[in-house]
Amino acid sequence: MKEEKKMVTLKIDGHEVQAERGTPILKLASKLGIHIPTLCHHDFVEPYGSCRVCTVEMRRGKRKRMVTACNYPAQQGEEIYTDTEEVRANRRLILELLLARCPDVPVVKDLAAAYGVTETRFEKLYQDCIACGLCVRVCNEIVGANAIGWGGRGVNREVTIPFDVDTEACIGCGACAGVCPTGTIRLEPAWLRPGEVREFTLGPTTAVFIPTYQAVPKVPVIDPAACIHFKTGGCKICEKVCEPKAINHNQEEKVEEIEVGQILLTTGYDLFDPRQMPQYGYGTLDNVYNSLEIEHMLNSSGPTGGRILLKNGQEPRAVGIIHCVGSRDEHYHPYCSRICCMYALKFAHLIKDRSEAEVYQFYIDMRSFGKGYEEFYSRILDENVNIIRGRVAEVVKAGPSQVHEGQLLIRCEDTLIRKFREIPVDMVILCSAIEPARDAERIQRLFSLSRSPDGFFLEKHPKLDPTATATDGIYIAGCCQGPKDIPDTVAQASSAAARILATICKGEVEIPAITASIDPELCAGCRLCNDLCPYSAIEFDSQSMVSRVNETLCKGCGTCVAACPSGASRQNHFRDEQIFAEIEGILSD
Repeated sequence: MKEEKKMVTLKIDGHEVQAERGTPILKLASKLGIHIPTLCHHDFVEPYGSCRVCTVEMRRGKRKRMVTACNYPAQQGEEIYTDTEEVRANRRLILELLLARCPDVPVVKDLAAAYGVTETRFEKLYQDCIACGLCVRVCNEIVGANAIGWGGRGVNREVTIPFDVDTEACIGCGACAGVCPTGTIRLEPAWLRPGEVREFTLGPTTAVFIPTYQAVPKVPVIDPAACIHFKTGGCKICEKVCEPKAINHNQEEKVEEIEVGQILLTTGYDLFDPRQMPQYGYGTLDNVYNSLEIEHMLNSSGPTGGRILLKNGQEPRAVGIIHCVGSRDEHYHPYCSRICCMYALKFAHLIKDRSEAEVYQFYIDMRSFGKGYEEFYSRILDENVNIIRGRVAEVVKAGPSQVHEGQLLIRCEDTLIRKFREIPVDMVILCSAIEPARDAERIQRLFSLSRSPDGFFLEKHPKLDPTATATDGIYIAGCCQGPKDIPDTVAQASSAAARILATICKGEVEIPAITASIDPELCAGCRLCNDLCPYSAIEFDSQSMVSRVNETLCKGCGTCVAACPSGASRQNHFRDEQIFAEIEGILSD
């Protein structure tokens, strides 16, 4: 039987309150809308009262004393006063001591100024940490990593790591930095280092997030690789605050088998990694980005709010956009990626619209083939974007005499004026090639597909049947079949969906008459045909020790017929007797 919670009645600044006995005064005051300043409190950490800024006056009968609101429990019949002159004087003294310890910390200066304290009578120590211990308690109580703790005694007491040696206990969760009231603990992203590629993300970067803003169903998911609970077994704050109790950390992924009659493959593509072309400086020079990173930067929900910014937070003076990085190149991909020219022109338009930067386009051939594309190209020319025809040789750091014009230097040929040029810019955008997805080979084997020499999935016919494959019931759409833009992808996917629906409406499927069959009387059970069949249409019957053909999967290619050493495999309507009869008929004429 659960023990009933004991309720008490007390007053806070004259307001009568009923609450569970032991509830901190700070929490009750917050519910009444009464603000009590504090620097060391966190809702999910056991209150410590170390900063003493939350001091209030407690009265019970003739007795009164100063207590810290964050950890003083509610008691029956008490009266709490949060803003008397005595309370304010006490807070001024505490803030004066904190100002002496951390005179340059903004949060301490602002809070002290709110109580009229601008100078301190005590010796200034010029430290950043107020020794509130909030970071230590979060790391130990919530995260469960125990990576930081207290060191020293008295005035030398400080937050430190064990023995001042980097510890493997730290999981880099950033919880300590998130709760630090003075900003002493900071997390700096690795991309701030010289030459590191900046990381761009859309939306929140926490362990609990909604995959996309258009996600269906639009519900949050937990990333096990980033979640503190899956690293240390601690935290579970999300579970505590979730009102419908919808979070279950013990839930596991399930693999479900679903029987289907048709499959549409839209596995997409990967971007060419510009690191394979070191002459362009991607990954070694600052402010050299690929197209997807710039797409994230220009997105209004992106990390810069849609502004075009350098790593140092400033706007670039000039931006160079290099076309065909990895495409139309015999050393990498000889094909055209089709989309690069138009999104490069889009980048130029947006950069011109949102900044004062000069924009340079370096192209081989401008391929604006779609509806309205040529008109958009003309519009870009009217916006005074510099269009240079020629392949870029390299991107290097600008010399001391050219830094005032740009931090980077693009060396290229201009085939229209037949000159070698060096263009100083602050930012370089690489229009990387589209290439087959990394798992294309695995998908090919799984679904018995063919691939063209460029690595993309091969369609049944490039003009008459661009969505179907050689395997019935398997359709392809989008960039898994080859590079294409959004309108072409939508058109192809709609075509494939229509084909699938048409087959469903028929209710039955026609099977070609020309298929293979195996005579069980002649089959020796060698299983050679099982291994050779490209459509996995032959299965071995372990009971009768013979192979059998699944006529639904068989395409009548004749591979098994040609390879069968015992002559048990035959092609329907193309048996040896029929072929010999046809030959005799031709010769007799």
